[in-house]
Amino acid sequence: MRVASIQMVVFENDKQKTLEYAKEKILHLKGVDLVVLPELWNIGFMSFDRYVSEAEGKDGPTLKMLIDLAKEINAYIHTGSFVEKEGEKYYNSSYLLSPKGELLANYRKIHLFGYQSRETEILTRGDEVVVVDTSIGKFGMATCYDLRFPEMFRAMVDKGAEIFLVCSAWPYPRLEHWLMLNRVRAFENQCFLVSADSVGSNEGSLFVGHSMIVDPWGVIMASGGDEEVILQVEIDLKKVKEARLKFPALADRLYWLNPKIEGKG
Repeated sequence: MRVASIQMVVFENDKQKTLEYAKEKILHLKGVDLVVLPELWNIGFMSFDRYVSEAEGKDGPTLKMLIDLAKEINAYIHTGSFVEKEGEKYYNSSYLLSPKGELLANYRKIHLFGYQSRETEILTRGDEVVVVDTSIGKFGMATCYDLRFPEMFRAMVDKGAEIFLVCSAWPYPRLEHWLMLNRVRAFENQCFLVSADSVGSNEGSLFVGHSMIVDPWGVIMASGGDEEVILQVEIDLKKVKEARLKFPALADRLYWLNPKIEGKG
């Protein structure tokens, strides 16, 4: 399986330009099996004053464009996230699309970020851990701040996840945290991890970039810096099973510490 992580800038106050910019990048990825985009890339995470006015439904321009692109390049697309409106509520929402443009899964960010951020004021948190079983692998979906909560990733493993897909808009100065957490979440759960982070500035805040593709041993297979880049790597999901057999840490979990483990509670 060939995966691609798009690390890109946001054009301030120009959503249409950003959409067209992302489209051009995706069109150059014919031949990959999976594409992952960053968090709130269409308007920028820090654009809090635009969250409500730029919110979309399933029939909005962002998802519509990505559905068409999934079919055109014949690949799965993790849409990154966008502000989604449903009824009177707003969510930090991401989708996994099939190569036929089908909506396979919707993940709404569970851990909203309130530190020097208005995300918790405007948006509603999600309430479901999402793992989707596809023809190319079992994907667990997460967004940015979720990385700081190991129990969420362990819950995805208990649902069968083999590869974590993480869209993000991680800000400076916490680069070291980002670098550590990407690797830790991969090796402690013996999963692959693909992250797509933003770069550049948005409303005066800088994003760290350094998107990664990490293997089940915590080894970085590819990494970006603090400029735009598209990472591409071949992933063999058999290595997940191999890692878990060779070093059976997950099998050694104690059921009384994890009462919800299937068949052990």
